[in-house]
Amino acid sequence: MIGAPLRRREDLRFLTGQARYVADLEVPRMLHAAFLRSPHAHARLVGIDAAPARSAPGVAACLTGEELHRHVRPLRAPSRMKDYRPTDFPALALGKVRHAGEAVAAVVAESRYAAEDALDLIEVEYAPLPAVAEAPAAMAEGSPLVHEDAGSNVLLSRAFAQGDVETAFRGAAAVVGDRFRFHRHAGVAIENRACLADFDAGRGALTLWTSTQIPGIVRDALAELLALPAQSVRVVAPDVGGGFGVKTVLYPEEIAVAVLARRLGQPVKWVGDRREDLLSSTQAWDEIIDAELALDAEGAIRGLRARVVADVGAYSIYPWTASIEVIQVVSFLPGPYRVPHYRAEAFGVATNKAPMGPYRGVGRPVAVFVMEALLDRAARRLGLDPLEVRRRNVIRSGELPYRSPSGIVWDSGSFAECLERAAEVAGYAGLRQEQERARAVGRRLGIGLGSYVELTGVGSAIPVSPGADIATGTEGATVRMEPGGGVTAIFGLACHGQGHETALAQVVAAELGVKVDDVRVLQGDTGLSPHGTGTYASRSAVLGGGAAILAARAVRDKALAIAAHQLEASAGDLEIAAGVIGVRG
Repeated sequence: MIGAPLRRREDLRFLTGQARYVADLEVPRMLHAAFLRSPHAHARLVGIDAAPARSAPGVAACLTGEELHRHVRPLRAPSRMKDYRPTDFPALALGKVRHAGEAVAAVVAESRYAAEDALDLIEVEYAPLPAVAEAPAAMAEGSPLVHEDAGSNVLLSRAFAQGDVETAFRGAAAVVGDRFRFHRHAGVAIENRACLADFDAGRGALTLWTSTQIPGIVRDALAELLALPAQSVRVVAPDVGGGFGVKTVLYPEEIAVAVLARRLGQPVKWVGDRREDLLSSTQAWDEIIDAELALDAEGAIRGLRARVVADVGAYSIYPWTASIEVIQVVSFLPGPYRVPHYRAEAFGVATNKAPMGPYRGVGRPVAVFVMEALLDRAARRLGLDPLEVRRRNVIRSGELPYRSPSGIVWDSGSFAECLERAAEVAGYAGLRQEQERARAVGRRLGIGLGSYVELTGVGSAIPVSPGADIATGTEGATVRMEPGGGVTAIFGLACHGQGHETALAQVVAAELGVKVDDVRVLQGDTGLSPHGTGTYASRSAVLGGGAAILAARAVRDKALAIAAHQLEASAGDLEIAAGVIGVRG
């Protein structure tokens, strides 16, 4: 049953327009929020005159950062990492703005149109400050500080070292290196960020519907920020139109909308437009990497050294902190290769840009590009075929488990076998011959090679983000038999396109011996699910599916014990097939 090619069960509602995104949700007495955003990358907030906006037609409230601060403290992403400087991240700017697009005021009105119109009436006096646009300049002595309290723009630094790199380089037959510049990327999901908050004063309970990958993490953080018991905060991720890592962050708008709903006693909804989504959502890959690779005359790697400077933007994000991208780059830089001597320095540097966050692989695409580019340069320098250089350095099955110089242990893998299989399937030798023929007639034909080892389904041995003060290695599942014979499986995961409702139903059905159609999967609702941290890092099938297996087996054992009593047979002699319990044979 697992692995069977089933049609995705959730697709019917998506294809027929029956999906329910945050923008589709309507609740009685609902108000709409809009945010005034700074046009400046760096400026003091001299004054904000919101009185004209408050008196505009249809406006229920207008709050500035100072006013919101009376109801909620700034967010702070803690870390146990040495040499990490935490910074405050206010829901609305306090004292100054640190990047273009940062929200400085919020208007709540009867409609989004009225709220947008009122934004135009707010008068903000800015005192522009020198903007820090590049990380190297931000590291320089005398650079303007993004966060004065931090005392430096270098919010984190870390070094990895193994062996004697200097000696390895001195005795090398070939040393290749380069500077690699990765510019900013923005994750553009088909659904912009959005949230809807409703506070029940009679029960002292908050419900937040939000387009997120991490409802459990958002719930825990909001409970702490708003001084509410965790059981009084419910976070729901309805249908979510893509995330790519961008929605694994607790955002200022989610905090502000929750506070506004509590203060006004009415539900408040915000749906971001594409422009503000691009301005204020986390971005990725803004890094400068200086890397060198040393090899002997036979093409074997002797050593690798690198310096990675990441532009982490204006704030350290919650929960992953500013470290998540840059630390993963230096952790994965050696790749699936034997690197006996390694030294890497990583710096996360604050600038006046949108914050950096996780996006599509988090550090691995950057690390792989750099290492594979160095190997290609080494092959040219030594006169070796690029495939042969990789063959001479890739970790073999007999060497596993293998401890990478950054500390990651590859417990299993078929790195060499995958490399050979890829070359075979591609017809590598024939491609090289075709390349030579093309060059003979003046046509350039490129052939690329790359080996990529991924860390997914991260367990409890290491955190998803090194040093982050959050446990990401566990996930829960609740599986129950309903009176009518159906099965309900509940998860703390939050699907944003992966097909959880099909895959997890297959897992549960296979363990229980029932039909896939008999299993209902519920997810993304902290009011229903056991505690979980969400969907990211390719963890849902591994951790969520693993929890489903354990829960389903417990239910299966109970069902067999009850049936054994009724059938006057041993539970070991019974089986479940197509939802029916009977004696084997």
